[in-house]
Amino acid sequence: MRLRKSEAADIDAIMNIIEQAQANFRSAGIGQWQDGYPNRDIIRQDIESEESYVLTMDGVIAATGVVSFQKEDVYDRIYDGRWLSDGQYAVIHRVAVADGYRGRRLSSAFIELAERLCSERGVRSIKVDTHEDNLPMQTVLKNNGFQYCGIIFLESGAKRLAFEKISYSSLFFSIRSRMNGKTSSGSMPKT
Repeated sequence: MRLRKSEAADIDAIMNIIEQAQANFRSAGIGQWQDGYPNRDIIRQDIESEESYVLTMDGVIAATGVVSFQKEDVYDRIYDGRWLSDGQYAVIHRVAVADGYRGRRLSSAFIELAERLCSERGVRSIKVDTHEDNLPMQTVLKNNGFQYCGIIFLESGAKRLAFEKISYSSLFFSIRSRMNGKTSSGSMPKT
């Protein structure tokens, strides 16, 4: 299994996985991704912004998702709860697994690899939102240490459940990097 940034040549494979996920949601009665989102233009934008990733197994794209370090404006307002942190964070979006690879914990593997990307940047918070009926994703998030934080509303007005995970491995990675001479100061970083 290998995580790599998506390339323009991956768009058809990514869209195939997205379409499979849309069909699975539809058959399960979940209203997520039933309105033409995400579409080819969004996936192209994700790739151009270098936020789109694919998980490959034996050279085949088995899963896709986005890891962004850009601020999400819709996360500024959270209802019936609060975020665990207020600082810099990563966001995971559009995680989908190809039908032939479902049940192999690839969503969890994607999250673990996203945590590694966060560690490399010294970011310790990861935020995710999901549809309230997407129980499989909620289970994946909870099984990977995410905590339910409240409700956010997308720009479209759609309601989403908000989750966050604070990864202390990111903090330790940052401290270890600084102690190994990657800072100009010999002092410990402020936490």
